[in-house]
Parts: sequence; C-alpha cells; structure tokens
Amino acid sequence: MERAQEPQGREEQEFRDDFVTRFAEYWQSQGRPKSEGRIVGYLLVADRDAVDAEEIAVGAGVSRGSVSQSVRRLRELGFVSLVSAPGRRSKLVSMDEDVWGGFLRNERSYLRHQRDLAASALERLPDLGESSRRRLGNMYDYMTWLDGYHETLLSRWEEYKARRGERDGPKTSKEQRNV
Repeated sequence: MERAQEPQGREEQEFRDDFVTRFAEYWQSQGRPKSEGRIVGYLLVADRDAVDAEEIAVGAGVSRGSVSQSVRRLRELGFVSLVSAPGRRSKLVSMDEDVWGGFLRNERSYLRHQRDLAASALERLPDLGESSRRRLGNMYDYMTWLDGYHETLLSRWEEYKARRGERDGPKTSKEQRNV
C-alpha cells in the first residue's frame, strides 16, 4: 500500500523547521547562544525581506525576550538591521542578502582588536617566558596577516558572486534532473 503524498507546503515547512534546528546546532557549537542561531536560521529561510519580532519568535521557536536580546547582538555583529515599515510603530528585522560578505567586512575590527591586545600584552608583560611570548607573537602575527588579506578576500568574494551570475545558489534536485 502506497503512502499518501504530503502536501508540498507541509514538506517545505518541515524542511524549514529542520533547517532552523540544524543551523542553530552548528551556531551553538561555535559558542553562540542556540536561540540566536535559531533566529539567524529562521531569517535565512523566512522568504521575506523583513519580519516583525513576533513572527521571528514563532518561526524560530524562541521567546519574544530572546528575539529582543538576540537582535541586539546580531545587529552588533552585522547580521541584521532594523528597518521602518509604513504604518507600523515597531521596526522590522532585516537580514542583508549578503550577510556573509558583511560578516567578512566586520571581522576586520575583531582582528585588529585581537592584534592590539596581543601587542599590549607583549609590551606590558616584559618578563613573560619564551613560550608565552611566542604564543602572543603568533597571535599578533596571525591577526596582522589575516587582516592584510581582507581586501583580497572581499574582492575575490565580489568576483565570485559576479561570475555566479543570475544563479542564486546550487541547483535544486529538480533542476539537476532536467540538465
């Protein structure tokens, strides 16, 4: 006996929910709050340019308080912005379509702060042992080296996106079958 096919809308919603869960698990594995990851995951598949806090809470499966707190942190990281909407008192939350390029741009500040922190430790702690000085020296040099590549990375990212053309990402299973 064949199982009845689920409506496509239900399958898509189940996948969206699974995507949000899996994204949040990875986000949390990187030391970030899981609820924050659920919000980012939801915004990635929300299929709207901007959404209100209540919709985020429901769609991400988090409390309204978590939305407020997480949106503040995500704004600082450059993942989201607040936008006005006609006829609405509260602002909507929007994720830039190239949040990853924005993340790369914002990472420079982190690298420079870490580099400066290492430099201050090397300067202010002159009696550190050789292994500590090597670790801090490597920290300083790594942050300086990586910061020097940011313009190249951003330029290459923009070139990659331009070569990608009109394609919005990997081909869907259906598109692959039609090739």
